[in-house]
Amino acid sequence: MKIVTSLSFQGQCREAFEFYAKVLDGRITAAFPYGDGPPGMEVSDPKQKDWLMHCWLDVGDQSLMGADMAPEWAPNIDKPKNGFDVTLHTDDIAQARRWFDALAAGGKEVMPFAETFWSPGFGSLVDRFGIPWMVNTNAGPDWKPTQGA
Repeated sequence: MKIVTSLSFQGQCREAFEFYAKVLDGRITAAFPYGDGPPGMEVSDPKQKDWLMHCWLDVGDQSLMGADMAPEWAPNIDKPKNGFDVTLHTDDIAQARRWFDALAAGGKEVMPFAETFWSPGFGSLVDRFGIPWMVNTNAGPDWKPTQGA
């Protein structure tokens, strides 16, 4: 079994997934625009022809799925994302910092990347596409937080 998070956008799915593929060293394996849909699935709004109805990104043995959604298909699409974060975990604090910095560029840091009582490096952010992320460095067996963390 595999649980995959599906992210919704309003015309930025392709740009977001190309960005995520670059940041996470992943590979987009599917990107189907609405304009290439089967007969009977034509879109009436010409700007939505190039929107993606399905996008799939593989990163190692993990995946993200995405699609562009108009308000009539997803009534709350224009509201801030709430109730989830895409979370990245690594043993490498330098890698975690690179992910955090790249994803935060043009977005908003929610919790700056820093040591916590559970991690040598953790941070949360909302990227420039409105997607919330957490980046966590796994603590090794001998790791202890510095005073005051």
